[in-house]
Amino acid sequence: MTWTTRPRSDLGSGLAGIVAGPRGPRVLLIHGVGLRAEAWGAQIDALARSCRVVAVDMPGHGDSGHRAEASLADYAARIAEVLDGPSLVAGHSMGAMIAAELARIVPGKVAALACLNAIHRRSPEARQAVAARAAQLDGRTTGDPEPTLRRWFGEEETPARAACRDWLTHADPEGYRAAYRVFAAEDGPEDETLRGLACPALFITGGREPNSTPAMSRAMAALAPQGRAVVLPEAAHMMPMTHAEAVTAELARLVDAAFPETLADRS
Repeated sequence: MTWTTRPRSDLGSGLAGIVAGPRGPRVLLIHGVGLRAEAWGAQIDALARSCRVVAVDMPGHGDSGHRAEASLADYAARIAEVLDGPSLVAGHSMGAMIAAELARIVPGKVAALACLNAIHRRSPEARQAVAARAAQLDGRTTGDPEPTLRRWFGEEETPARAACRDWLTHADPEGYRAAYRVFAAEDGPEDETLRGLACPALFITGGREPNSTPAMSRAMAALAPQGRAVVLPEAAHMMPMTHAEAVTAELARLVDAAFPETLADRS
């Protein structure tokens, strides 16, 4: 598919997002650093057939303003303001960190949690590498996107790679730096947070993901009372785009687990 810019809705609190689907279970989608709500394009189209889907532009990204957010708690609190009732909350990369934090601070609004390509206890080498990348950001430019694209996609040029290049190149430099600094400083959800999850929780990553590794997803799933780990063997970091059908199927399965009355209605 192509990832063209879509119309935005004003979600309140200075946040914008793509809203799709007339009714049904609520689904909130949160993208990663430097991206936009369109990164969830395939999931928006598929899930909106039976769900009310909101894909938010993270603060300082897309059409969402930045309010000097300086911690993961700041990002989660901002998005919590527009979380409208019990929802499946799914996040990718930094968005997964925010999603897990939302499950901690507003558990009554998180009916199910999906953490895609989420980190959990980085190695010393990984912590050093991500900190070095954060230190290079000056808030005036977003820098050369190619090293990031190589980590995410390898060398082959694809429509998904081209879309991410465009988003990274045109991201707000200050919003990008602020988010990346938070991403670099975090080490994944606290064990206490994971043990305290009272909802179904999916931790899914790619078998070719060197940073948000399969071992990390399995460790988080083992801590969550209703946790489940899924590894897509051929996927890497941008699997919502590169392995859209498999990711969407897992999210739909989670919707059914969180909202069984919807599944019964379809029977």
